[in-house]
Amino acid sequence: MSPIKILIVEDEHFLSTILANRFKKEGFNTNQAFDGQEALDLLKKELPDVIILDLILPRKSGFEVMDNISKDPQLSRIPIVILSNLGQESDIEKAKTLGAREYYIKVRTSVDDFIEVIKKLVNQLQGSTTQ
Repeated sequence: MSPIKILIVEDEHFLSTILANRFKKEGFNTNQAFDGQEALDLLKKELPDVIILDLILPRKSGFEVMDNISKDPQLSRIPIVILSNLGQESDIEKAKTLGAREYYIKVRTSVDDFIEVIKKLVNQLQGSTTQ
């Protein structure tokens, strides 16, 4: 089985690099996009298994990225996990309506906890593809 591919869409280079390095240590392949448009361009070239998405991004917001993804039958099957500073209930609801599977607020989530969440999600995905 080929390694799981994770696309990290995060404009904070430091956080994006920390996440990418941690996921690589766990055996995942990672790609990084630092703005919404770059994420959409990357999605057209390579289909990840999971998308980690910030909402406040240059060029296209995370909401715009999710809106684009939701209109594409192939992309809309990819689980999206939000990691954002936006914590208002309206933002969380909007993200879930647009297809976010999980929603985490940066200041309330440690990197270690977040890595574990993604590993559990990946295990669920692998379990559903083997049945």
